[in-house]
Amino acid sequence: MSKPIYIIGHRNPDTDSICSAIGYAFLKEALGAHVIAARAGKINTETKFVLETIGVEPPKLISDLYPRVKDVMSYNSVSIHPKATLRELGNSMKQNKLKSIAVIDDEQKLVGVVSAGDLANRYFEEVEMQDLAQGEVDFYGVQRALDGEVICGKNLERKVEGKVRIAAARIFTILNIANPGDIMLVSNNFDAQMACIQKGVACLIVTSERAVEEEVIDAANKQGVIIIRSPYDTYTCARLINQSIPVRMIMQKKIISFRSDDLLSDVKKVMASTNYRSYPVLDHGKLIGYITRDHLLNKTKEKVILVDHNEQSQAVEGIEEAKIIEIIDHHRLGGLRTSEPIFIRHEPVGCTATIVANMLWHRDVEIPPKIAGLLMAAIISDTMLFKSPTATPKDRDTAEKLAVLAGLNLEEFGMAVLRAGTRLGDMTVSELLRYDVKEFQIGEYRVAVAQLSVLDPEEILGAREQIEEDMESMCHRGHYDIVLFMITDIIKEGTYLLYSGKQSVLIAEAFGSGEGEELLYLPGVMSRKKQIIPPLSEAAREKFL
Repeated sequence: MSKPIYIIGHRNPDTDSICSAIGYAFLKEALGAHVIAARAGKINTETKFVLETIGVEPPKLISDLYPRVKDVMSYNSVSIHPKATLRELGNSMKQNKLKSIAVIDDEQKLVGVVSAGDLANRYFEEVEMQDLAQGEVDFYGVQRALDGEVICGKNLERKVEGKVRIAAARIFTILNIANPGDIMLVSNNFDAQMACIQKGVACLIVTSERAVEEEVIDAANKQGVIIIRSPYDTYTCARLINQSIPVRMIMQKKIISFRSDDLLSDVKKVMASTNYRSYPVLDHGKLIGYITRDHLLNKTKEKVILVDHNEQSQAVEGIEEAKIIEIIDHHRLGGLRTSEPIFIRHEPVGCTATIVANMLWHRDVEIPPKIAGLLMAAIISDTMLFKSPTATPKDRDTAEKLAVLAGLNLEEFGMAVLRAGTRLGDMTVSELLRYDVKEFQIGEYRVAVAQLSVLDPEEILGAREQIEEDMESMCHRGHYDIVLFMITDIIKEGTYLLYSGKQSVLIAEAFGSGEGEELLYLPGVMSRKKQIIPPLSEAAREKFL
């Protein structure tokens, strides 16, 4: 299945941002698209009330869209044990088409990494049969490297202590070269086999899958000699036996690994300073796959549809790393750039949900009660039950139709939604200031505008001193030229405006107040997008004329 397309609203999501994402995801799914409704932040109290009342789960939280290891890695958890032989390592690399493999012990702990380069270096060191004693090889490893069958002998886990020799000469010569503890490669020469056993060797490797006589087996059992029969000829056995060395002898113990949530930008820096072809990826300490340099070259961008916003400063973190394919919005155009043409539905209405609902009807998609309830709640919230100057006849008409489909009383449910939005509970001043905040680029200025709609503004204004301190701090931390805080009185239909920042002189020019007044009352002002941003933009433009 293809990767999903995320339908997501702005940071510090409001009810419209959440409900329109869910509603538009419903439409796209009905049209056959693979989409997921998402959100770019914590759900506020009003939206929580709406979702719980209607019985819908919150959308998936996406904190950012920066590409991560999990987006490009191969989910291949092939590993190898430190006791595995080099031959088993080579076979595993070939079968799984890997350039390196993680070494995992009995406790499922990553203890090393071994690469094709490590294996090749070991191979080129083989000018003769290796002293297996130096490689900490056991007889079980010898048997596995030779694809051998144990004819007789016990305790194959014990370490090889002697050298590997070929018993292809006369008996006299064999008796001279063989020493106790050695491994002897022999054919089906009865006399040579018996001579080796008589000399006290540790193991006979009978090559070419030849038969071993019972007399030889009996003698070997009495002397404690292991007999292993291999299907390969003597030359091949002589080459393969060097591959009985355990992986732990050549693995890299200095491990560089990544977690699935690591940013690709960080991974790229690490890869640039190291020479490995692939790196293990861990999740809670367990191997889940690998990431290679090729993965970084083949990364694909997440596809997203933006609802209820179109400015980069308001979009989810990392939006520049994603591919925007659609925008559904009702705000001013904010300068987002795309690499290719996209679908945009942009209307001057009071709510994105109004646009979404009408798109559903236009496509003849039946709107179920829960989706209707969500879209209606979004319209109520964004238009403040049609009291906001942003509200249009189309918003009211759409909400009334949705109310019928949802089986809800528009006025009663509307008041319940607005009351839920004014329940501030134990929120701190800092939380109030960030409850519903949007960023704007106005000319040369970076501006943040927070808005809080309440029934009793005095409850908020009582903490004015602390609010102003937090606004000043927000200016410095966020590098804003101006921070505004709208405390909107739903009953009286007006806004108390607090502001802070080095360009606060624009406030006086935009709203005709006396310079130095840090609290303004703006009667009839209820909309951030229609009554605050336009005059502020005009004041900024006039300043640069």
